Parts: sequence; structure tokens; C-alpha cells
Amino acid sequence: MSSSMPMTRLLRFALLLDAGASAATGVLLVAGHALLSPLLGLPVALLLGAGLVSLPYALGLFVLARRERIPSALGWAVIGFNALWAVESVGILVLGWVQPSTLGLAFVLAQAAAVVVFAELQWWGLRRGRVARVAALA
Repeated sequence: MSSSMPMTRLLRFALLLDAGASAATGVLLVAGHALLSPLLGLPVALLLGAGLVSLPYALGLFVLARRERIPSALGWAVIGFNALWAVESVGILVLGWVQPSTLGLAFVLAQAAAVVVFAELQWWGLRRGRVARVAALA
């Protein structure tokens, strides 16, 4: 049995949505980390680092979304990365590693929530692809 599945419309949409948001956030954070830091109450290095991670991630998602088939493991890796990002985002708040302003708190929580939505959409898209793969084998 193949370890890849068809790229469903939902999965492609979810990957492109994630890629677009990651690219926009990455550009914002890389270009504006010094200006955003005092507004958000978040360390410059954290903002710059998050931006520098987001840009290649976005590029990878754009490339992946253009494929006709997706390796199952790669799809699950994207979902896992998003889940980890959301948990770490909330974790830095809960553990008190940062003391953001109210705007910074809203920013961290909003991007964590968005990433959870992306992961959920990607999960549904992968699930549909798995169903299509099983149906094709029958």
C-alpha cells in the first residue's frame, strides 16, 4: 500500500491558508520585531525567531499544497508542528516565561487559536484523503 494519498481540496485549502498566514506573520515579525516588541511586551528575540521560523515553514506549505499527492507522514508532521506551536504559545504564557501587554496576550492567543484551526482543517483534509485512498483500493 502506498504511503501517500490524494491531495483533497480541503487539505490544499488548509495548507494554503496556513501558508498565507505564516508568511504574513513571518514578514510582519521579521520586518517589525523591534517596533512590535514594546507594543506587545514580548522579547525582540522571540518575535524575530518566530518570524524566521514562519517564513521557511510558509514556503514549505506552499510547495506541499501544489502537489497532487501528499505523503501521509508529511501531512501528520504539519499537523503535529501546528499542535506543538499552539501548545508552546500557550505554555510560554502559563509558565510565565513572558509578561506580554494586553495586546501581546491577545496576539499570542489569537495566533495559537488560528494554528489550532489550521491543524483541525488539515486533519479533516487528511482524513478525506485517507477515505479516498481506501476507496480507490477497493
